[in-house]
Amino acid sequence: MKSKIIDALLAMLSSLKSLLQRMLDRIPLIEPVVLVVLAIGAAAMWAFIEIADEVVEGETQDFDHWVVRALRDPANAADPIGPEWVEEMARDATALGGLGWLTFTIGVIAVYLWLDGKPKLMCFTLVATISGTLVSLLLKSFFDRPRPDFVPHLSAVYTSSFPSGHSMLSAIVYLTLGSLLAAALESRLLKIYVLSIAVLLSIFVGLSRIYLGVHYPTDVLAGWLAGLVWALFCWLVARRLQWLHKVEEPAHESK
Repeated sequence: MKSKIIDALLAMLSSLKSLLQRMLDRIPLIEPVVLVVLAIGAAAMWAFIEIADEVVEGETQDFDHWVVRALRDPANAADPIGPEWVEEMARDATALGGLGWLTFTIGVIAVYLWLDGKPKLMCFTLVATISGTLVSLLLKSFFDRPRPDFVPHLSAVYTSSFPSGHSMLSAIVYLTLGSLLAAALESRLLKIYVLSIAVLLSIFVGLSRIYLGVHYPTDVLAGWLAGLVWALFCWLVARRLQWLHKVEEPAHESK
């Protein structure tokens, strides 16, 4: 009698094991890199919310004013510190985050993906960057923070200050394109190099906005964080779509 009960329990356990195995097989494996991306994205979103809260309450105003003033000649607020070539380089750097240059860059990449036989990836890249632009405009409209008005602007401005659109869009575009290019490379060193260049471009653009007196440092930091969150979100969506074979892989990595 006991042996029959034991056999029945073993059969039930075997059936339960098979059922669990089938359920687990239907759940996609969460790769460690995805967990890292989720953790970074969550931390960046939390940091953005904290900075936005401090800005709305006016807690960062003294710090923001001090940094912007520190980058100007005390005797002439229209003259930024450093030689003239530094000011010219700042204008060059800020252009890398401008709508005109980013639109041209995205257009070039889109045409390349289309010629390379990846129309779905092309559409995804366009949607990711255009939607990021809309999110940036919505955030600016929501917070409606005035630009620094105590120093002359050394670059034309058309929207409100928080978060920095140049910083956010450069992070979105360069990090998204950098991740696509890195996925097409086999060398880990080259992957790191490409992503490092994408990060540096975003940093240079943001710093140039502070130097030119058109943004507070908290605007730029919030723009970087918002851009990072959006770029990571798009990367996760692209990863999922590629896993479902709904979007083409950037390249087939050799095993």
